[in-house]
Amino acid sequence: MTYGQLAALCDSPRSARIVGSIAHFGDPDLPWHRVVNKQGGLASGYPGGRSGHRQVLEHEGFALSDLQQVDVAKLIWWPPEHVSKTSQTNE
Repeated sequence: MTYGQLAALCDSPRSARIVGSIAHFGDPDLPWHRVVNKQGGLASGYPGGRSGHRQVLEHEGFALSDLQQVDVAKLIWWPPEHVSKTSQTNE
């Protein structure tokens, strides 16, 4: 997921920076390492910086480019209830 995507799901699409702060200071047991910026870039504020973020993602099997980005278009995830609302709206 992206920070902006999480903000949009919370009905606050312009709050990506707030989501980033929550990720940085929030519950460390949540999978914040799976959240990236809108280009798929890694978080400099992640423990260990971008290289620490990269190590955790690669350990889980995610491929990253030389620019330290994941393919957001390929990996983006939406909760099932969002997908069903979107498909109903588009019909």
